Amino acid sequence: MQPWLRRVLGVLLLLAGAGLVAMTEQGLLDNRHASDRHGGQILDIGDGGSQSQGHHGNLVRVSGPVRVVEEPFDAEFGQRAHAPVLIRHVEMFQWREIRVGGDVHYEQDWVDRPVDSRRFAQPSGHANPERFPLEGKQFDSGQARVGNYILSAPLLHALLGGELISPDIKTLPTNLAASFAPNGNYFTTSEHPDHPQLGDLRVSWEAVPAQVVTVFAQVSGDQLVPSASAADGKGFDVQVGERSLVDVVPDVPAPPSFVWARRIGALLLAMLGALLLLPERPRTHHDALLAVGSGALLISAVACVMWLGTDIAVGGMWFGMALVGMGLAVWRLRATAA
Repeated sequence: MQPWLRRVLGVLLLLAGAGLVAMTEQGLLDNRHASDRHGGQILDIGDGGSQSQGHHGNLVRVSGPVRVVEEPFDAEFGQRAHAPVLIRHVEMFQWREIRVGGDVHYEQDWVDRPVDSRRFAQPSGHANPERFPLEGKQFDSGQARVGNYILSAPLLHALLGGELISPDIKTLPTNLAASFAPNGNYFTTSEHPDHPQLGDLRVSWEAVPAQVVTVFAQVSGDQLVPSASAADGKGFDVQVGERSLVDVVPDVPAPPSFVWARRIGALLLAMLGALLLLPERPRTHHDALLAVGSGALLISAVACVMWLGTDIAVGGMWFGMALVGMGLAVWRLRATAA
Protein backbone atom coordinates (compact mmCIF):
# COMPACT_ATOMS: atom_id res chain seq x y z
CA MET A 1 0.00 0.00 0.00
CA GLN A 2 1.28 3.46 -0.90
CA PRO A 3 2.43 5.48 2.14
CA TRP A 4 0.07 8.39 1.39
CA LEU A 5 -2.85 6.00 1.05
CA ARG A 6 -2.01 4.40 4.38
CA ARG A 7 -1.92 7.82 6.05
CA VAL A 8 -5.24 8.88 4.51
CA LEU A 9 -6.86 5.60 5.52
CA GLY A 10 -5.41 5.88 9.02
CA VAL A 11 -6.80 9.40 9.47
CA LEU A 12 -10.21 8.31 8.17
CA LEU A 13 -10.28 5.39 10.60
CA LEU A 14 -9.35 7.68 13.50
CA LEU A 15 -12.12 10.09 12.51
CA ALA A 16 -14.57 7.21 12.15
CA GLY A 17 -13.74 5.93 15.63
CA ALA A 18 -14.05 9.40 17.16
CA GLY A 19 -17.31 10.00 15.28
CA LEU A 20 -18.80 6.69 16.38
CA VAL A 21 -18.04 7.26 20.05
CA ALA A 22 -19.25 10.89 19.79
CA MET A 23 -22.59 9.78 18.28
CA THR A 24 -22.99 7.10 20.95
CA GLU A 25 -22.26 9.43 23.87
CA GLN A 26 -24.41 12.21 22.38
CA GLY A 27 -27.34 9.80 22.15
CA LEU A 28 -26.86 8.90 25.81
CA LEU A 29 -26.58 12.58 26.77
CA ASP A 30 -29.74 13.52 24.85
CA ASN A 31 -31.61 10.76 26.65
CA ARG A 32 -30.14 11.83 30.01
CA HIS A 33 -31.01 15.52 29.60
CA ALA A 34 -34.56 14.77 28.45
CA SER A 35 -35.03 12.28 31.30
CA ASP A 36 -33.82 14.84 33.83
CA ARG A 37 -36.71 17.12 32.84
CA HIS A 38 -39.05 14.39 34.08
CA GLY A 39 -37.14 13.82 37.31
CA GLY A 40 -34.27 11.40 36.62
CA GLN A 41 -33.10 8.29 34.84
CA ILE A 42 -35.89 6.39 33.10
CA LEU A 43 -36.06 2.60 32.98
CA ASP A 44 -38.50 0.53 30.95
CA ILE A 45 -39.28 -2.51 33.15
CA GLY A 46 -42.25 -3.88 31.22
CA ASP A 47 -44.81 -5.67 33.39
CA GLY A 48 -42.92 -4.90 36.61
CA GLY A 49 -42.99 -8.56 37.55
CA SER A 50 -39.82 -8.36 39.61
CA GLN A 51 -38.60 -5.68 41.96
CA SER A 52 -35.02 -4.54 42.22
CA GLN A 53 -33.37 -2.41 44.88
CA GLY A 54 -31.37 -0.92 42.04
CA HIS A 55 -34.55 0.67 40.69
CA HIS A 56 -35.13 2.76 43.82
CA GLY A 57 -35.28 6.46 42.93
CA ASN A 58 -35.49 5.82 39.19
CA LEU A 59 -38.40 6.69 36.95
CA VAL A 60 -39.93 3.59 35.37
CA ARG A 61 -42.54 2.55 32.86
CA VAL A 62 -44.66 -0.32 34.17
CA SER A 63 -47.59 -1.83 32.28
CA GLY A 64 -50.20 -4.39 33.28
CA PRO A 65 -53.60 -4.91 34.93
CA VAL A 66 -54.38 -3.14 38.18
CA ARG A 67 -54.67 -5.82 40.87
CA VAL A 68 -56.81 -4.86 43.86
CA VAL A 69 -55.40 -6.43 47.03
CA GLU A 70 -57.50 -4.50 49.58
CA GLU A 71 -60.89 -3.22 48.43
CA PRO A 72 -62.02 0.36 49.09
CA PHE A 73 -64.78 0.57 51.73
CA ASP A 74 -67.39 3.22 52.47
CA ALA A 75 -67.93 2.45 56.16
CA GLU A 76 -70.74 4.98 56.55
CA PHE A 77 -72.95 3.11 54.06
CA GLY A 78 -71.30 -0.29 54.32
CA GLN A 79 -70.48 -0.40 50.59
CA ARG A 80 -67.34 -1.82 48.97
CA ALA A 81 -66.21 -2.72 45.46
CA HIS A 82 -63.47 -4.77 43.87
CA ALA A 83 -61.91 -1.68 42.32
CA PRO A 84 -58.91 0.56 42.95
CA VAL A 85 -61.15 3.55 43.72
CA LEU A 86 -64.75 3.87 44.94
CA ILE A 87 -66.49 7.25 44.68
CA ARG A 88 -69.67 8.16 46.54
CA HIS A 89 -71.92 10.70 44.80
CA VAL A 90 -74.59 12.55 46.77
CA GLU A 91 -77.30 14.54 44.98
CA MET A 92 -80.24 16.56 46.24
CA PHE A 93 -83.50 17.38 44.46
CA GLN A 94 -83.38 21.17 44.22
CA TRP A 95 -84.68 24.20 42.39
CA ARG A 96 -82.55 25.37 39.46
CA GLU A 97 -82.77 28.72 37.72
CA ILE A 98 -82.82 28.47 33.92
CA ARG A 99 -82.14 31.56 31.83
CA VAL A 100 -82.89 31.58 28.10
CA GLY A 101 -82.24 35.01 26.68
CA GLY A 102 -84.21 37.41 28.86
CA ASP A 103 -86.58 34.72 30.12
CA VAL A 104 -86.14 33.10 33.52
CA HIS A 105 -87.89 29.96 34.66
CA TYR A 106 -87.40 27.39 37.40
CA GLU A 107 -87.36 23.62 37.49
CA GLN A 108 -86.44 20.94 40.00
CA ASP A 109 -83.69 18.42 39.30
CA TRP A 110 -80.99 16.32 40.95
CA VAL A 111 -77.86 18.42 41.61
CA ASP A 112 -74.64 17.27 43.25
CA ARG A 113 -73.96 20.53 45.12
CA PRO A 114 -76.05 23.01 47.10
CA VAL A 115 -77.75 25.53 44.83
CA ASP A 116 -77.92 28.95 46.51
CA SER A 117 -81.50 30.02 45.87
CA ARG A 118 -80.84 33.39 47.51
CA ARG A 119 -79.13 34.44 44.29
CA PHE A 120 -82.19 33.61 42.17
CA ALA A 121 -83.94 36.44 40.38
CA GLN A 122 -87.17 35.19 41.99
CA PRO A 123 -86.16 33.46 45.26
CA SER A 124 -89.67 33.49 46.67
CA GLY A 125 -91.21 30.03 46.30
CA HIS A 126 -87.92 28.54 45.09
CA ALA A 127 -86.00 28.14 48.36
CA ASN A 128 -83.47 25.29 48.53
CA PRO A 129 -81.97 23.68 51.66
CA GLU A 130 -78.76 25.48 52.59
CA ARG A 131 -76.53 22.40 52.97
CA PHE A 132 -76.28 18.68 52.31
CA PRO A 133 -76.60 16.39 55.33
CA LEU A 134 -74.20 13.99 53.58
CA GLU A 135 -71.13 14.58 51.43
CA GLY A 136 -69.68 12.85 48.43
CA LYS A 137 -66.37 11.13 49.14
CA GLN A 138 -63.67 9.11 47.46
CA PHE A 139 -62.39 5.87 48.96
CA ASP A 140 -59.06 4.43 47.84
CA SER A 141 -58.08 0.79 47.81
CA GLY A 142 -55.93 -0.14 50.78
CA GLN A 143 -53.53 -1.64 48.27
CA ALA A 144 -53.62 -1.80 44.48
CA ARG A 145 -50.69 -2.99 42.40
CA VAL A 146 -49.40 -2.95 38.86
CA GLY A 147 -46.92 -5.78 38.62
CA ASN A 148 -45.27 -5.96 42.02
CA TYR A 149 -45.48 -2.23 42.68
CA ILE A 150 -48.09 -0.51 44.87
CA LEU A 151 -49.81 2.54 43.37
CA SER A 152 -49.60 5.58 45.65
CA ALA A 153 -52.67 7.78 46.18
CA PRO A 154 -51.90 10.36 43.42
CA LEU A 155 -51.60 7.54 40.88
CA LEU A 156 -54.82 5.92 42.07
CA HIS A 157 -56.60 9.24 41.65
CA ALA A 158 -55.27 9.51 38.08
CA LEU A 159 -56.89 6.25 36.96
CA LEU A 160 -59.47 6.91 34.28
CA GLY A 161 -63.00 5.69 33.75
CA GLY A 162 -65.80 4.80 36.09
CA GLU A 163 -69.14 3.06 36.13
CA LEU A 164 -72.07 3.07 38.52
CA ILE A 165 -72.38 -0.05 40.63
CA SER A 166 -75.47 -1.49 42.29
CA PRO A 167 -75.32 -0.83 46.04
CA ASP A 168 -75.92 -3.68 48.46
CA ILE A 169 -78.95 -3.01 50.66
CA LYS A 170 -77.93 -5.88 52.96
CA THR A 171 -74.82 -4.03 54.16
CA LEU A 172 -76.56 -0.70 54.69
CA PRO A 173 -76.39 0.21 58.42
CA THR A 174 -79.70 0.13 60.28
CA ASN A 175 -79.74 3.84 61.03
CA LEU A 176 -79.53 4.66 57.31
CA ALA A 177 -81.81 1.83 56.20
CA ALA A 178 -84.63 3.68 57.98
CA SER A 179 -84.13 6.68 55.66
CA PHE A 180 -82.84 5.22 52.39
CA ALA A 181 -84.41 2.72 50.01
CA PRO A 182 -82.89 1.15 46.87
CA ASN A 183 -83.92 2.46 43.46
CA GLY A 184 -81.85 0.95 40.65
CA ASN A 185 -78.24 2.06 41.17
CA TYR A 186 -79.25 4.54 43.86
CA PHE A 187 -80.25 4.77 47.48
CA THR A 188 -82.89 7.49 47.81
CA THR A 189 -84.82 9.16 50.61
CA SER A 190 -87.81 9.64 48.30
CA GLU A 191 -91.01 8.05 49.49
CA HIS A 192 -91.96 7.76 45.82
CA PRO A 193 -88.69 7.52 43.83
CA ASP A 194 -90.41 8.35 40.53
CA HIS A 195 -91.77 11.57 42.06
CA PRO A 196 -89.03 13.00 44.31
CA GLN A 197 -89.71 15.99 46.52
CA LEU A 198 -87.63 19.07 47.24
CA GLY A 199 -84.75 18.18 49.56
CA ASP A 200 -84.79 14.44 48.80
CA LEU A 201 -81.37 12.79 48.56
CA ARG A 202 -80.04 10.09 46.31
CA VAL A 203 -76.68 8.41 46.76
CA SER A 204 -74.75 6.38 44.18
CA TRP A 205 -71.33 4.79 43.91
CA GLU A 206 -68.94 4.86 40.98
CA ALA A 207 -66.12 2.32 40.74
CA VAL A 208 -62.98 2.99 38.72
CA PRO A 209 -62.37 -0.28 36.85
CA ALA A 210 -59.33 -2.46 37.50
CA GLN A 211 -58.09 -2.28 33.91
CA VAL A 212 -54.79 -2.62 32.07
CA VAL A 213 -52.79 0.58 32.46
CA THR A 214 -49.33 1.94 31.78
CA VAL A 215 -47.78 3.84 34.66
CA PHE A 216 -44.84 6.24 34.49
CA ALA A 217 -43.64 7.16 37.97
CA GLN A 218 -40.74 7.00 40.42
CA VAL A 219 -39.87 3.89 42.42
CA SER A 220 -39.83 4.39 46.19
CA GLY A 221 -39.30 1.04 47.90
CA ASP A 222 -42.21 -1.09 46.67
CA GLN A 223 -44.33 1.93 45.70
CA LEU A 224 -44.75 4.00 42.56
CA VAL A 225 -44.89 7.69 43.48
CA PRO A 226 -44.71 11.04 41.65
CA SER A 227 -41.21 12.39 41.09
CA ALA A 228 -40.63 15.42 43.29
CA SER A 229 -37.95 16.84 40.97
CA ALA A 230 -39.90 16.78 37.69
CA ALA A 231 -39.76 20.07 35.79
CA ASP A 232 -43.46 19.79 34.85
CA GLY A 233 -44.46 19.70 38.53
CA LYS A 234 -46.43 16.49 37.98
CA GLY A 235 -43.82 13.76 37.89
CA PHE A 236 -45.99 10.86 36.73
CA ASP A 237 -48.45 9.70 34.11
CA VAL A 238 -51.12 7.01 33.94
CA GLN A 239 -52.55 5.88 30.60
CA VAL A 240 -55.17 3.27 29.82
CA GLY A 241 -53.90 0.19 27.98
CA GLU A 242 -50.38 -1.00 27.27
CA ARG A 243 -48.30 1.88 25.98
CA SER A 244 -44.67 2.03 24.93
CA LEU A 245 -42.21 4.33 26.62
CA VAL A 246 -42.20 6.68 23.63
CA ASP A 247 -46.00 7.01 23.95
CA VAL A 248 -45.68 7.96 27.60
CA VAL A 249 -42.73 10.36 27.27
CA PRO A 250 -42.52 11.28 23.56
CA ASP A 251 -40.01 14.05 24.28
CA VAL A 252 -37.41 11.57 25.57
CA PRO A 253 -35.34 10.04 22.73
CA ALA A 254 -34.51 6.38 23.05
CA PRO A 255 -30.91 5.74 24.12
CA PRO A 256 -28.64 4.14 21.51
CA SER A 257 -28.68 0.37 21.44
CA PHE A 258 -25.59 -1.84 21.91
CA VAL A 259 -23.73 0.98 23.66
CA TRP A 260 -20.68 -1.02 24.71
CA ALA A 261 -20.45 -2.77 21.33
CA ARG A 262 -20.38 0.66 19.67
CA ARG A 263 -17.75 1.91 22.13
CA ILE A 264 -15.54 -1.14 21.52
CA GLY A 265 -16.03 -0.75 17.77
CA ALA A 266 -14.93 2.91 18.01
CA LEU A 267 -11.85 1.85 19.95
CA LEU A 268 -10.95 -0.80 17.36
CA LEU A 269 -11.32 1.71 14.51
CA ALA A 270 -9.08 4.20 16.30
CA MET A 271 -6.49 1.52 17.10
CA LEU A 272 -6.36 0.39 13.48
CA GLY A 273 -6.09 4.01 12.31
CA ALA A 274 -3.24 4.68 14.72
CA LEU A 275 -1.46 1.52 13.57
CA LEU A 276 -1.66 2.65 9.93
CA LEU A 277 -0.18 6.05 10.82
CA LEU A 278 2.93 4.52 12.39
CA PRO A 279 6.13 4.61 10.29
CA GLU A 280 6.34 1.79 7.77
CA ARG A 281 8.53 -0.93 9.27
CA PRO A 282 8.29 -4.54 10.39
CA ARG A 283 5.57 -4.60 13.03
CA THR A 284 6.30 -5.69 16.60
CA HIS A 285 4.24 -5.99 19.73
CA HIS A 286 5.51 -2.52 20.69
CA ASP A 287 3.66 -1.06 17.69
CA ALA A 288 0.47 -2.90 18.63
CA LEU A 289 0.60 -1.61 22.20
CA LEU A 290 1.33 1.91 20.94
CA ALA A 291 -1.71 1.73 18.66
CA VAL A 292 -3.85 0.46 21.54
CA GLY A 293 -2.73 3.32 23.78
CA SER A 294 -3.17 5.97 21.10
CA GLY A 295 -6.61 4.71 20.10
CA ALA A 296 -7.75 4.51 23.73
CA LEU A 297 -6.44 8.03 24.38
CA LEU A 298 -8.35 9.51 21.42
CA ILE A 299 -11.65 7.74 22.07
CA SER A 300 -11.58 8.33 25.83
CA ALA A 301 -10.65 12.00 25.44
CA VAL A 302 -13.55 12.63 23.05
CA ALA A 303 -16.03 10.89 25.36
CA CYS A 304 -14.62 12.55 28.48
CA VAL A 305 -15.04 16.05 27.03
CA MET A 306 -18.66 15.30 26.11
CA TRP A 307 -19.55 14.17 29.64
CA LEU A 308 -17.87 17.09 31.39
CA GLY A 309 -20.38 18.96 33.53
CA THR A 310 -23.07 16.30 33.15
CA ASP A 311 -22.00 13.21 35.06
CA ILE A 312 -18.83 13.18 37.16
CA ALA A 313 -18.81 9.39 37.45
CA VAL A 314 -19.03 8.73 33.70
CA GLY A 315 -16.67 11.59 32.87
CA GLY A 316 -14.22 10.31 35.47
CA MET A 317 -14.35 6.80 33.99
CA TRP A 318 -13.46 8.14 30.54
CA PHE A 319 -10.73 10.39 32.00
CA GLY A 320 -9.18 7.41 33.74
CA MET A 321 -9.22 5.43 30.49
CA ALA A 322 -7.60 8.37 28.68
CA LEU A 323 -4.81 8.46 31.27
CA VAL A 324 -4.25 4.71 30.87
CA GLY A 325 -4.13 5.09 27.09
CA MET A 326 -1.72 8.00 27.31
CA GLY A 327 0.48 6.13 29.78
CA LEU A 328 0.61 3.08 27.54
CA ALA A 329 1.40 5.16 24.45
CA VAL A 330 4.18 7.14 26.20
CA TRP A 331 5.68 3.96 27.61
CA ARG A 332 5.80 2.31 24.20
CA LEU A 333 7.21 5.42 22.52
CA ARG A 334 10.04 5.52 25.04
CA ALA A 335 10.66 1.80 24.67
CA THR A 336 10.78 2.17 20.88
CA ALA A 337 13.12 5.17 21.05
CA ALA A 338 15.45 3.29 23.35
